This record gives sequence, C-alpha cells and structure tokens, in this order.
Amino acid sequence: MNSSLHKSVFITGATGFIGSHITRRYLADGYSVTVLFRPTSGYGLLADVANQLTWHEGDVLDIPSLESVIQTGIDVIHAAAIVSFLPKDRDQMERINVEGTANVVNVCLKAGVRKLGYISSVAAIGRPTVKGGKAGEPIVVNEELKWEDSPNNSMYAKTKYWAELEVWRGVAEGLNAVMVNPSVVLGVGDWSRSSLQLIKYVYDERPFYPAGLVNYVDVLDVTDALVSLMQSDISARRFILNGGTIPYRSLLEQIATVLDKRPPTVSIPLVISRLVWPLEAVRAWMMNKAPLITKETARSASSLYQYDGRTIEQVLDFQYRVLGETLKRVAAAFRPLPDGP
Repeated sequence: MNSSLHKSVFITGATGFIGSHITRRYLADGYSVTVLFRPTSGYGLLADVANQLTWHEGDVLDIPSLESVIQTGIDVIHAAAIVSFLPKDRDQMERINVEGTANVVNVCLKAGVRKLGYISSVAAIGRPTVKGGKAGEPIVVNEELKWEDSPNNSMYAKTKYWAELEVWRGVAEGLNAVMVNPSVVLGVGDWSRSSLQLIKYVYDERPFYPAGLVNYVDVLDVTDALVSLMQSDISARRFILNGGTIPYRSLLEQIATVLDKRPPTVSIPLVISRLVWPLEAVRAWMMNKAPLITKETARSASSLYQYDGRTIEQVLDFQYRVLGETLKRVAAAFRPLPDGP
C-alpha cells in the first residue's frame, strides 16, 4: 500500500462540532486531510486551520462529488448528519442521514478505501419500552441491544439507525468499517447548536431542569476513540462512547459552578413537560423561531436510560476524561454571542 495514501483521510461533516475535532486530530497526527464542504456553509469551526486543509466542494447527496475524492487506500470518516427534533426537518434529515450515508458507503466500496469510520449516536441503539424492573431504576443499554420500534425513539434516532443499516450492508459486501455511538457530547464548539446549548442555557440562568438522566462524553474522548479504532485491526464493530450517567440537575449544577452562574432549581416532571411542549411550539411558530422544547426532547430529557460505554475500555488502551476537567475546559473557552440564540 502506498504510504502517502495510508496517511490520507477524507472527512465529511468536518466543519461541525465532532467533525472539526476529528479533523484537528488528524492534522496533528501528520495526515493529509481533505474535507467535504458546501460554499454556503463556510469554514465553520475550522476557520483558523483552513489553509492546512484541502477543501473539496460537494455534498453527500452528490455521488459524483464523492467519487472524485474518495480513492483507493485512503481512510474515510463520515461525520456529516443533521440533528433535529423538529417535524419540519424530518424529510431532509432522512435524506442526509440515510441516503447520504448509503452514498458514502457505496463509493467507499467501489473505490476500495482502507477503512471507513462512521459517527453514529446512542440514539441509533434505541430506547426499549420498559418491561418489568423497579420503578425509577435506569434501563441499562449496551451494544448488544437489538433495535425495537418504540414511541421512545425519535425520528433522529430512526434515521441514524437506518444509516447504521447502510454501514452494516457495506460491511457484508466487504467494507472495512467501524462505528462509534456517542451520547451527549460536551466540549468547545458552537454554543448555539446541538448539545452545547446546555452551556448557554445555564449561562442564561434558566430556572428549570428535567427530571431524567443525562449520558455524556467529552468530544476529545470521541475523537481519541475513533482515531484509535481507525488505526487498529478492529473492524465490523460499533462502540458506545459514554463517560458517565448522572441526573440532569447534577450536570447543570456543575456547569453553573464552572460558569459562576446560578443553577436551575425547579424540576420539570415528565407530566408537566408533556403539557409544556405544545405551548412552546405555538410560541415558536408565532415568533418564527425554533422551539426550545419539542415533544421528542421533552420525552428524552425525562428518560431513565443509562448507556454502558465500557466496551471501548476493554478493547483499547482508553480511559474517559473526568467530567470536571471537561467542564473547566468548556468554561474557559465559552464566549456567548452578544444577542444569543
């Protein structure tokens, strides 16, 4: 194998939160890094290292643009996805998350890449319906859980599960691939998007907190795990990445401490959140803004699921970062926008 190709990687979703950290890691490791981008999206979280990257204009829905860059023997990281819990985004989410993944898999198979790394989500593992057990006890979920249709699964979860099926199809057809399933990812990024909105929420000293549990992982742990898996002989496996599980109240209190802000003190039981989200939907519609709470996020935030992320520690020389250290790093970098989202 050509050594230069072995040190070459192509990354989709590179300008996003997780993708940008993975891109920086590969740059630090001396790789030649090519990233997929749309001109309308700009450089995102990679503006400061833009001149160190090869920018390939294209889209995961544009097969020729993928074929022109994915070559024999290179590594491919597929991180492009839409995360949304808004009904209006469902069609686009299905196209990007599912059809886009199928396109990447097919082009990788045709080209004969060295290895594909796919960024999935714990949402793709599913949330089984509660059967038996003691009330209030968390349901432990690991990689062996088989997907089941359940009202607890959001449309985002379904599209990530369907996307995983495309990767497994590729594996069955000879593709060398691994995937990781991160939980709620914490780190430095765009505070107005995704899980990092939690930081802004606490900064604004909002009074409410959900009654459920939150599973979390440092974005640097996601990066370290994926890169190590790509460099290993491990193939045709997926790994939950979860550094810990704690009550939402505890996480928000710890964030408030590092930001020197007043923590939320009012619990929102599930029965109340079910009443709030329709009112929030109406408010958002009248103000032409995205709702802060949706039916799916209300259900998710009040759930009692615990994701077991220990398997990765058993197969790699890997240890999760301590939550307190992660939050201190986040607080040191946090810079709210003047007008805020």
